[in-house]
Amino acid sequence: MQSEPRTIPVGAGAEARDIAVLARPGKGPGVLFLGGFMSDMMGSKAEALDQWAAETGRALTRFDYSGHGRSGGDFADGTITRWLEESRAVLDQAEGPQILVGSSMGGWIALLLALEMTKAAPGRIAGLVLLAPAVDMTRDLIYARMTPAERAQMAATGALKQPSAYSDQPYLITQKLIDDGETHLLGHRPVALGAPVHIIQGVLDDEVPWQVAIDLVAQLAQDDVVLTIIKDAGHRLSRPEDLKKLIAAVEAIA
Repeated sequence: MQSEPRTIPVGAGAEARDIAVLARPGKGPGVLFLGGFMSDMMGSKAEALDQWAAETGRALTRFDYSGHGRSGGDFADGTITRWLEESRAVLDQAEGPQILVGSSMGGWIALLLALEMTKAAPGRIAGLVLLAPAVDMTRDLIYARMTPAERAQMAATGALKQPSAYSDQPYLITQKLIDDGETHLLGHRPVALGAPVHIIQGVLDDEVPWQVAIDLVAQLAQDDVVLTIIKDAGHRLSRPEDLKKLIAAVEAIA
């Protein structure tokens, strides 16, 4: 069993929040897990990685974004900029090269973080494993699916609640989240990370269509990319057979 998470401060003044981090010491390259929208670091994929890290002596770091899980802050204040800043702060606390494992929204944030590191600290990112990466999700996977009435409601009130297939709690979509996402869009431009990438994607994914993964492979034209398409898998990728593919992908890079 791991100890209770420690917290690290991120931001200043009104933007200050405490981010809960669980770090398992071990050999490198370490693994940094970035979860999805409205998920937390105690989910099945993070737990499977932690069990693997414990068995192999590998360093693993996982954390909750602000407004998620055990971290401070209000979910309604959440934006890609804010959660990317927190991811960067957690990465700064981890020693040596890291493999970024990003699930859904965490896949998009992992890509953004890796792009930053290619300029700021080449070699810091040893590779990426992306699970149903929700690239540009604020525009392409959320706003694009809203009805005109929903868009009008969000513009008038600043927020919109949508039912979630994975929780009793509805998704809270804010206008702030959508607007901020525009500043982080990867679009269809070439992306060069200078690190190997393994993408795992389910064909039956209703949240992130498998074509998103295909497009991303094309964008990563300069990097070594492996794409695993699972014909009978949905978005969660949390079945035992899916988790085995996740571990194998991390081991292949490690």
